Amino acid sequence: MSRKIGFWSVFALVTGSQIGSGVFMLPASLAPFGLLSLGGWLISGLGAIALALVFAQLCAWLPKTGGPHVYVQAAFGPSAAFFTGWTYWVISWVSTTVVIIASVGYLTPLIGYSSPTLNLFLEIVLLLAVTALNFRGVSTAGRAEFLLTALKVIPLLIVPLLALCYFNISNFSLDATVASLSTAQILSRVALLTLWGFIGLESATAAAGSVENPSKTIPLAVVAGTICVAILYLINSLGIMGVIPGSELMNSSAPYADAVRSVVGGNWHLIITAIASLICIGTLNAWTLTSGQIALGLAQDRLMPELFARKNKYDAPFWGLMISCIGILVLLIMTASQSLASQVLTIIDFSVTAFLFVYGICCLAFFKLLLQKNERGLGLLRSLIYGCIAFAFCAWVIYETSLYTILVASLFTLSGVPLYLRFRLK
Repeated sequence: MSRKIGFWSVFALVTGSQIGSGVFMLPASLAPFGLLSLGGWLISGLGAIALALVFAQLCAWLPKTGGPHVYVQAAFGPSAAFFTGWTYWVISWVSTTVVIIASVGYLTPLIGYSSPTLNLFLEIVLLLAVTALNFRGVSTAGRAEFLLTALKVIPLLIVPLLALCYFNISNFSLDATVASLSTAQILSRVALLTLWGFIGLESATAAAGSVENPSKTIPLAVVAGTICVAILYLINSLGIMGVIPGSELMNSSAPYADAVRSVVGGNWHLIITAIASLICIGTLNAWTLTSGQIALGLAQDRLMPELFARKNKYDAPFWGLMISCIGILVLLIMTASQSLASQVLTIIDFSVTAFLFVYGICCLAFFKLLLQKNERGLGLLRSLIYGCIAFAFCAWVIYETSLYTILVASLFTLSGVPLYLRFRLK
């Protein structure tokens, strides 16, 4: 029996990696920016689709387990590949912390009681459960992801369409705290926030070795999945922000549930909180799977210790998953005393910036490999257009990001220096 996954499981992995805490938590963060927040969604959506086209082409050329580092190695050699892969692996499980926090946070209204100790306990239980699921192999985790994605798409279509029936454009207002900023500054800030919603568009490329016909299946799933995610995000933000006044929305801890309460009333919002938690769990599963495959690919290319290449009887990279789990566990304990908002926003800023480093170097690898392919005519022109859009988008968001955030994000990359030097000495 084949343990490889097909198109729909890959499609679920692509959409599941992207649709998570962002769709529920970002409307509150975007409320101060008014109608310009929708402009930011459009910019990040177009940038994400261009990036999806870049990764689709890269995977078609090099359908191999590991994802980004594979393309960088082919273009720039093993040193650049190591730091790309290391950065990608570290931020894959660091950013997963946000998803776990959001998953448990949305369960609070159902539980009726919340404390830092209880939340931490639930977060640890959820982490261990999802890690155990991935110990059963890519095929099992892929089927689970398909089911979770099917369950999440339905409410993400019904709720915003219902909310649009009560849409009021006057609810979009520019808050005084951002009114002094230029339009370009506002759009760049919104783009950095909304890009969080698209992080993971490339995740399926990391599991290429476990996919049937990866050179065709993954590119199609990456592009189709990202386009679907962009549409879902836009209509959900439009619906939620059009129902709740911006001054109220920016202070909401559960904007999606508040929107349902405003439109329908009763206790329907409790059902939404359960669905929101389920959606975040789907994202957690997708990123747990991806994290293990990233480490596996690096080890197979001898860029990480051989330990990460070892698999259990279900063909799952046991130690890669286990070490990622331990890293997340440490982060959950370290951030347990902070508020949900501060936890999420701090990790998002640093993680998105680090992801942009990875996306940017993959765009450069794309250009170099494109020249080596000696393409001509319309195909070359089309590739150059979406490649330039993707790279310009990454460069613009990084340029507009604060120096402090860039420096902290670069620590993800620099943390791999001791391991790199060890390999060089060997």
